[in-house]
Amino acid sequence: MSDAGAKKPDDRDSAVPQRAFSRAAKLASLPIGFAGRTTLGMGRRLVGAPANAVLTEVQLRTAEQIFSVLGELKGGAMKFGQAMSVYEAAMPPELVEPYRNAFVRLQDDAPPMPTSTVHRIFAGELGPKWREQLVELDDKPAAAASIGQVHRGRWFDGREVAVKVQYPGAAAAMRSDLRQIGRLSRMFAVAFPSIDVKPLAEELAERVREELDYALEAQAQRAFAEAFAGDEQIVVPEVVTHTETILITTWMESKGSLSQIISDGTPSERDHYGELFARFLFAGPNRVEMIHADPHPGNYRVLEDGRLGVVDYGAVARVPGGLPPVIGRLLRAAVDDDYATVVEGLREEGFLKPGVRIDEELIRAYLEPFVEPARHEVFTFDRAWMREQAQRISRPAKEGLGTAMKINLPPSYLLIHRVWSGGLAILSQLGATSPFRGILEENLPGFAD
Repeated sequence: MSDAGAKKPDDRDSAVPQRAFSRAAKLASLPIGFAGRTTLGMGRRLVGAPANAVLTEVQLRTAEQIFSVLGELKGGAMKFGQAMSVYEAAMPPELVEPYRNAFVRLQDDAPPMPTSTVHRIFAGELGPKWREQLVELDDKPAAAASIGQVHRGRWFDGREVAVKVQYPGAAAAMRSDLRQIGRLSRMFAVAFPSIDVKPLAEELAERVREELDYALEAQAQRAFAEAFAGDEQIVVPEVVTHTETILITTWMESKGSLSQIISDGTPSERDHYGELFARFLFAGPNRVEMIHADPHPGNYRVLEDGRLGVVDYGAVARVPGGLPPVIGRLLRAAVDDDYATVVEGLREEGFLKPGVRIDEELIRAYLEPFVEPARHEVFTFDRAWMREQAQRISRPAKEGLGTAMKINLPPSYLLIHRVWSGGLAILSQLGATSPFRGILEENLPGFAD
């Protein structure tokens, strides 16, 4: 029987099991390597090596392997790496230096899809005559990230556009990766003792569905674009059209991202774009009743005219009415050193469960990373300050983890806390000097009252 007329299997489909196996094998290699390093560390301790030196070596080797593996993957592993990369400023220099370049790579890049795969997606989503709509297309991606890549093109009406295409199988890969990463939280805790990894992975898993839904992303981006239309400092590209796995927006020419400013920016550039970054984060809730909830530097583009462009609205926190005024009131009370009011307010908002008692001095110490920048008219963020705050909070003493274990983070505040923490980390990476208090007075309800 001849098979000459039989349909040949799609090489893309036949490669899916192989890629899935490869992804699983790479992630599975992490705990195996971790076990070996831990055993080696115990052996060195037995022969007299100092405990701190052994821990640093284990941390370094673990972190190197983590980012070597994450840097090769898309899906949830890439998304997780991007989320963690904003905390680079909180880590000791001797631990960060060997893989700082890997952080930047995670923030801005990922291996591209084959051109043939991209064209198949366009035909499936826009129809066989998709080139009548997308009349020009650069097959080489202009950017690539965790769940999709971006191509430059021209729409039939003459507008230059950015075409974001979701990776085939992104949903399944993302969910699988995040489940696996959640199980590896103990290993991540060794390399990153200041970051509670398991809740971060769980939160990212909850957001996967929204980020994969380009209809939701288009809706959010339209709202931001409308709210910031004509803004002298912030640019949000307009939505042209979308399908289930394609999002087309107006093209925004940029000369790089905040990642480049972090790496090579001048002091004035760091201050300027740091201020615009902070203004956007706090202005969004008032104007749009949403928070851009994916604060990593690759999403913030540096424009030739000095403005800041903002992309990627897959992860947003919806805050009807804007940020709760209680946040501003409690922050102002902390700035005024009225911690009796702070403790009472935290209890009313559910941060302190009934029956939990906590000393005002401990709350003062624990909240210092959020309060200190708001205490000064002008504040300089830097890595040393961020490391000091992160290391103090991660200590097992009362003012560190002892206090953290008594504090409950209500679900409605999860993304707000993540964005605020991530924002402080990026400002610290930038080393920006910013009129932070003035930005809060302008944009944070309750703070200036």
